[in-house]
Amino acid sequence: MHELRLGFLSSHSGTNMQAIFDAVLAGRLKAELSVVISNNANSTTFERAKRYCIPWKHLSSKTHSNADDLDRAILTTLSEHDVNLVILAGYMKRLGPKTINHFKNKILNIHPALLPKFGGKGMHGKYVHEAVLASGDKVTGVTIHIVDEDYDRGPVVAQRKVSILEGDTATSLADRVLKIEHKLYSDTIQKISEGSIVMNRFSPR
Repeated sequence: MHELRLGFLSSHSGTNMQAIFDAVLAGRLKAELSVVISNNANSTTFERAKRYCIPWKHLSSKTHSNADDLDRAILTTLSEHDVNLVILAGYMKRLGPKTINHFKNKILNIHPALLPKFGGKGMHGKYVHEAVLASGDKVTGVTIHIVDEDYDRGPVVAQRKVSILEGDTATSLADRVLKIEHKLYSDTIQKISEGSIVMNRFSPR
């Protein structure tokens, strides 16, 4: 893939998105920051987008009560900004079939565990880290995967392990995992930009 044009979908604070912004602005990641979409009208992701003059749009069930119309609006917005790689950064909604089909093998998500463990509906944020600690596992990590129709089931593109320390809480573990997320996401996108990761080569699990 050449000349990456990134479109972001985020629901809340958007720290992973900000880390990607920082990598682009510092020259560590070669990509264009094309558009930011959030389902949350009060999301701080919009403040981040405005700071860098990146186009942004609120699209949710409040702007489009019909799910098909919302799906179409998201696809239209991404297409209007010539996006060729969609980045989910804490996006808490399922993407619709039109968007998924149009951007097949061109949508990435990041998950704060080593998939296929601790994935699926409801497995996000502190719930993931609480489940990891309850399992007794000694290692957790970060997974970047291609998005398909099922939660956290798309092909894995990159993973990095994080040790679980004695006395870890969900909060302390989340803090360490998040630091790895910030680096791994931009590093992975850069490898896609360079051609050392080819999205179409990954097979469904």
